[in-house]
Amino acid sequence: MQEIEVVGVRIELPSNQPLVLLKEINGERHLPIWIGAPEASAIAFVQQGIVPPRPMTHDLLVNLIRALKRTVTQVRLISVEDTVFHAEIVFEDGTAVNSRASDAIAVALRVPCPIYCADAVLDEAGVRIAETDESEASEEEQDNAEQEMRQFREFLADVEPEDFEH
Repeated sequence: MQEIEVVGVRIELPSNQPLVLLKEINGERHLPIWIGAPEASAIAFVQQGIVPPRPMTHDLLVNLIRALKRTVTQVRLISVEDTVFHAEIVFEDGTAVNSRASDAIAVALRVPCPIYCADAVLDEAGVRIAETDESEASEEEQDNAEQEMRQFREFLADVEPEDFEH
């Protein structure tokens, strides 16, 4: 398992399909996951510090967990099958509850707790982007890194969820 962080929510064009973009904390791979609009809003709200006037579904879930005196210690993205990402929410006693990846991420951001991803998921669906330290990188290396970043952005602009089917 690799710890990952949420980079942000993006809208894939031209289909206007939202996706959450994750990144390995100690690596180069990014993980795009197509999600529903409500989950995209739930993730984006937390990242932007927006507190809705009434609790959203994920806020309700976290409030219930706290009212029951339980603690979510981590979220794990455990598998991807036919472009569907499976996750689990893990409690202080080790109990794990199956979840959609988008819901687990929305909960993890609210608790907050670390998010981990199975190596097999990153191997199958991750996208590698080379990152360089600009102060130490040569001009050629910086140009290559910028080129790779442009290619990744073009990839995200053109990719469809069906592209990840076997």
